[in-house]
Amino acid sequence: MRVTPQNRQDGDPSRALRAVRVIAPGRLHIGFLDLNGSLGRRFGSLGLTLERPVTRVLMENAAALAASGPDAARAEKALKCAAAEFGVENVRITVEAALPAHSGLGSGTQLALAVGVGACALSGKAIDARDVAHALSRGARSSIGLGAFQGGGLLLDGGKPVSGPRRQPPPLLSRIPIPEAWRILLIFDGGRVGLSGGDEIQAMEELPPFPEALADHLCRLTLMAALPSAAEGDAIGFGRAVGEIQRRLGDHFARFQGGRFTSPDVAEALRIIEADGVPGVGQSSWGPTGFAVYGDAAAADAAAEDLRRRFSDRPNLVFDVVRGNNHGATIDLAPAPALGATV
Repeated sequence: MRVTPQNRQDGDPSRALRAVRVIAPGRLHIGFLDLNGSLGRRFGSLGLTLERPVTRVLMENAAALAASGPDAARAEKALKCAAAEFGVENVRITVEAALPAHSGLGSGTQLALAVGVGACALSGKAIDARDVAHALSRGARSSIGLGAFQGGGLLLDGGKPVSGPRRQPPPLLSRIPIPEAWRILLIFDGGRVGLSGGDEIQAMEELPPFPEALADHLCRLTLMAALPSAAEGDAIGFGRAVGEIQRRLGDHFARFQGGRFTSPDVAEALRIIEADGVPGVGQSSWGPTGFAVYGDAAAADAAAEDLRRRFSDRPNLVFDVVRGNNHGATIDLAPAPALGATV
């Protein structure tokens, strides 16, 4: 997480902090690794932080609490929770950009963390992002969004205890820098949304039993294939492991998302990519956003252009090629006039 003081002179009251801008990255949730829970912990997640899209929030001191911009209602709710938990002062929020909601990119967690951490910073309170996540009820099953916010990278968390009171978000076990040469081809379907809220909770409760042997297999794929391949910059080895994880999980969740993938159009695009020899394809969380992992920019760009031509008759689909993010959120601290001029 980058904290950048801009145009600020410590000890000079005229340069007191008046505004905070937080830029929080989207992330891919590649999958849960153990929905069986027989070892006493459940879930366990693998995820990857993205360069874009992002949530960007400007917060300024104000006479009364207010929020505007895309997803303003959720931003205001997060601010009210932060005010109750941490005693932050009145803040005016401008959501300058928001991750698409219910698309599998972690929009709710990134907005909540951006607002909570930013409001605490604006009020002069040094509150850890992990404590903000717990207070704002984020990270109930996974810490991938929190880990993406705190430091980016390729992330693995250790899941939650199957019994006992609700604790802090799951512990982060591994953070591996995403190789600079890698590119992620993202496939957005603007005509669909993934499960969320009560529908998501109900689906998780009604999933069929998760075989212990499948949990063993997914954990082994992660520890002995995906993570070491990423550490060595091997996109193909990483992709083979991720593709297998996605196939197994997609079939397990198929009843609730209409098939292995939520969007038939995204599924068709992923089949084309896989047929071209790229094994690391999948869907983030409940979708509908799909992804493919490439070892170099030229191949990813060429694939995106080919897909744009093939699907030119489907305006609901958007293709973008992005880098990984290895620093997490960016928090700019500055007097309001200077920060307000920043793009």
